Amino acid sequence: MRKPYRWLSSILLAGSLVGGLLWATTQAQTQAADPALAPVQIDPAQEPALSPDQEIALLRQKVKYVFVLYQENRSFDSYFGTFPGAEGLFSHPAAQTPGFYQPIINTDGSVGSIHPFRIGPAQYAADTDDIDHSHSRIVSKMDLLGDTSLMDRFALTEELKYSPKGLPSLKAKQFGELAMAYEDCDTIPILWRYANRFVLFDHIFQQMTGPSTPGNLSIIAAQTGATQWVKHPDQAYKGNGDSGQGVPVLNDADPFWGSQLDPTPQAQKMPVNPGDFRGNPPKEYATQSNLTFASLPMTLEGANLPNVTQQDKDPQGDLDDVKNDVAAIGASGKSTVPWGWYEEGYNQETAVGGADPVDAQGQHASYITHHNGPQYFGYIANNPQMQSHLQGLNDLFKALDQKTLPSQGDVVYVKGGSKNILGLKPLNPDPTVQKNFLGDDDHPAYSDAQISEALLATVINKIAQSGYWNQSAILITWDDSEGDYDHVVPPVLSRGPDGVVISDGPRVPLIVLSPYAKAHAISHETGDHASVVKFVDTLYNLTPLAQLPDELAAREQGKKLYGQDNLGPVDALTPGIGDLLSAFDPARLSGQAAPLPASYVQIPQSMISSFPSTDGQGCAAVGITPTDRLMGLQNDIPADFNPRPQTNPSR
Repeated sequence: MRKPYRWLSSILLAGSLVGGLLWATTQAQTQAADPALAPVQIDPAQEPALSPDQEIALLRQKVKYVFVLYQENRSFDSYFGTFPGAEGLFSHPAAQTPGFYQPIINTDGSVGSIHPFRIGPAQYAADTDDIDHSHSRIVSKMDLLGDTSLMDRFALTEELKYSPKGLPSLKAKQFGELAMAYEDCDTIPILWRYANRFVLFDHIFQQMTGPSTPGNLSIIAAQTGATQWVKHPDQAYKGNGDSGQGVPVLNDADPFWGSQLDPTPQAQKMPVNPGDFRGNPPKEYATQSNLTFASLPMTLEGANLPNVTQQDKDPQGDLDDVKNDVAAIGASGKSTVPWGWYEEGYNQETAVGGADPVDAQGQHASYITHHNGPQYFGYIANNPQMQSHLQGLNDLFKALDQKTLPSQGDVVYVKGGSKNILGLKPLNPDPTVQKNFLGDDDHPAYSDAQISEALLATVINKIAQSGYWNQSAILITWDDSEGDYDHVVPPVLSRGPDGVVISDGPRVPLIVLSPYAKAHAISHETGDHASVVKFVDTLYNLTPLAQLPDELAAREQGKKLYGQDNLGPVDALTPGIGDLLSAFDPARLSGQAAPLPASYVQIPQSMISSFPSTDGQGCAAVGITPTDRLMGLQNDIPADFNPRPQTNPSR
């Protein structure tokens, strides 16, 4: 029998709430695994009392480089739902956990019940098929009731996608079951090690109820086009927003820039994965409108922005909606902050451990076009000077190895792709998996989770070895929740042109690593993807996007037209969007405690190049016992479960 669920006050890592953080105070497990962990623990009671302004001033003195390592498609509960001390799957009794038990239809038509279950090396959990994370199905899975969500239709919504009429097939039921599966440190030990050593945030939501593209826009703009909708109602998305052009962006239509609609000469066009063009003659699938609202690439240019925008090839089409923003940023007198978006496949990538992962034309095979957020904006993609900030993943490797990042600091976004330049192969020997799961951006159906965390560890090790670590903040987060179950009810911030909730969606994980971060900490600070933007705003003293004149005017107009307060960027003026500053330790910032050394963040190469179930590098190696195992809970994997119902159909 399954043991009753209860608050784990006696067996979870003991904690006390200080400044929105739950601090782990018993480190017996982690000390046994790595004695070096013990000395870095700071007693919260001994922290110096700093005002927010003092903390920000110290942070600006210490941190010059921000690295945003941006992965794909994981809910918080699916990856960290059993992390000790976090708001997780077993933090409360099942009856008090929204959606813990959910209906699922059996293949004979009877209605059963399903609850979260763990998958791991025995199921090759690093390789799972992709479940639906479109806007309409994310909303359906959340099961909205007014302005709240019941969070109880993840399995059923997924199952019904494959069986809209009649009895569900086995494949349909298995997809429904997959929505309720979760992994832990036996599958992703490197991520759990980072979360354990540094700060794990457990109340960060995906900003938009949609797939990857909205997340990749939100991470640089704190919106996906609400102000563009307010200014141009004719550009509003049609139907439910799942396909085609329209703002706010809720789907994965490719950028206009680089598409067949783009009038730019072919030799000068932005890259597009050739797989995006299908048919004979080739025809690209849905292409998004040119995006014209403000984003961090504008504010990071500082007072030099008016000069930079003079290079735009179509200023009327690209800049009309931000003329006043450009003028205000130019008049700010603020210095330029360098930035870069480094995405695998953008250029030809040279593999570290094998052949170049290129296509028949010799380029862009691993490039996921709709993951490149800046490519959607004409004032970036249609401006050679701004476009130069977009580079390939190997360009970042070279910059870190050769220590050539700008000396004044840098904001660096890092994206993997559908192949991997480390030359790694999945542990699963199945030939279909070996062929199809070579990606390293963590996206199910083509990326292997262990290859993906190996990429993160490679980048972070390079940062540590380069000397940039001493002035860095590294943010690891994900662009959407994949449609996987998460039990925490998101806040309702805004609704779209059809009146359906577009913000927020389910939780995604976020981890902050820095020499000045707290150690062994969990932050309950609430936020969403805009919190990354807000952190960059705060660190570099930028004008928040929400307070730029054109965006501010559109927000006010949105209140008048649609009665909504948050139609626009939410990096300011919107309650409940944290700035991630709770991750930083006042004692380390003030010099009363030593910064965490580069050796503390580095992952041994043996852990990167070999995977858990072959070398025992799972939970035992990182010294953590997940909460379900601490409780001695039975793990009820459905008898007919298949983590890859599409890739490896059950017979």
